[in-house]
Amino acid sequence: MKNYRSYISILLVLFVFSSCNDFLDLAPVSEIGENGFYQNESELDAGVIAIYDGLQQVPEVEFAVTDLRSDNGRTKTSEGAWAQFENMNVDPTNATVSEYWSYNYNAIFRANKVLENLGNIEDGAKKSQFEGEAKFVRALCHFNLVRNFGGVPVITQIVGPTDEAFFSRNSEAEVYDAIKADLIEAVSLLPGRSEIGEGRATVAAAQTLLAKVYLQLGEYGSAKSLLDAVISNPDYDLMGDYNDVFYVENNKEIIFNIQYINDNANDSQNFSYSMTWAGRAGGLNYPTLDLISLVYPGAVNGTSAVEVDPSTVPDKRFATLFYFEPKANNRYECGKWRTDAASPENGGGNDWIVLRYGDVLLMRAEAIMGGGSSTSDGTAVGDFNKIRTRAGLETVTSITKQMLLDERRIEMAFENYRLADLVRFGEAVNVMTAYATLPTGDAGVSYKFTSDDLLLPIPQREINLYDGLEQNPGY
Repeated sequence: MKNYRSYISILLVLFVFSSCNDFLDLAPVSEIGENGFYQNESELDAGVIAIYDGLQQVPEVEFAVTDLRSDNGRTKTSEGAWAQFENMNVDPTNATVSEYWSYNYNAIFRANKVLENLGNIEDGAKKSQFEGEAKFVRALCHFNLVRNFGGVPVITQIVGPTDEAFFSRNSEAEVYDAIKADLIEAVSLLPGRSEIGEGRATVAAAQTLLAKVYLQLGEYGSAKSLLDAVISNPDYDLMGDYNDVFYVENNKEIIFNIQYINDNANDSQNFSYSMTWAGRAGGLNYPTLDLISLVYPGAVNGTSAVEVDPSTVPDKRFATLFYFEPKANNRYECGKWRTDAASPENGGGNDWIVLRYGDVLLMRAEAIMGGGSSTSDGTAVGDFNKIRTRAGLETVTSITKQMLLDERRIEMAFENYRLADLVRFGEAVNVMTAYATLPTGDAGVSYKFTSDDLLLPIPQREINLYDGLEQNPGY
């Protein structure tokens, strides 16, 4: 018998979280069956908070299915299941792939539970807010899935074991249509930043994510209109110091983040440990020498990293991006998400930034370039130069496609954008084919790249359950 719970890997029991002054205090106080909840505004609000709680799991493994599959990241030892990502040789039984699939569908399920029960509240403003938040997260998770797996099942309602229409893959076009529909509605429903708690979706978050979707589809005019609106919003701006973006929580550059609390049993994270903790079980997302040398060639000598004084590097972002660790065989590790938690293995409190203003500026420059090879447009160049000026670099009078791609690679490093950027710019096959033949780090790993590697395999566990879930080519 087909089992829907296995299919999207969720629990049909929803943990309900207590209401308190801190939005992130999500400690479960009870387990309530699906028919005994969502009956009033307070319970619907708890259900919305549970959506964000489900979303907390996504960044725990996302770096593996994104950055490790690009020319930005590699593992410490190039061994085991994690090395499958850096070698573009991912097995359909890989547990991390299954987890990423499950975490996103879990959040989608929670969003659908809220949407199904909106009729139980009378306050029109709250109803609109909850609907907007649920549709924003549902769109975000479908966007995560379609970019990494291609066509996936679009789940827009609560489904059961007999709802076989939802058990097969939708086309990529159908997935994107559903994402756009959700975000267009979210833009019309969500409040501004000052009207809702930090860590919850806002109108600017929906506008930014929808613009990112439009860019992915080459709909540049639609993307620019949305980005114009975000840039003109006084609630957001660049931070003066790049490092502060990641270590001053809820700062003016943050448009949407996934929040955590240091050393909190229910709401801390371990991606900081996995991505940055050298010499121990962590350190699963080391920067490649290729990335390091792009930021500062002097930090690389052949196939070895060279310790440099960050204050002597022209690009001020170097000190935030990389941390030299002699105990890790004289290698640089990712520095962007280092935690000061007492228990770094599972107690990180760094918030995961999903959308930020610096990305918006670079996206608008991209939208203005409109798929072309270069632009001298004043607005595009101005946006580009704001990023370079903060980094301590010289300004330019025109930008090329390659300049924009390189600037995005550095500015957004370790934020899980690199592979999607390469695909969107139409450079993924060229860049990854060339990169696959180069030494990717101290061990000199190389592999054979094919265009099929740009998508992950559908988890074998799901294919075994559902005949409609056809495997991606090459797996």
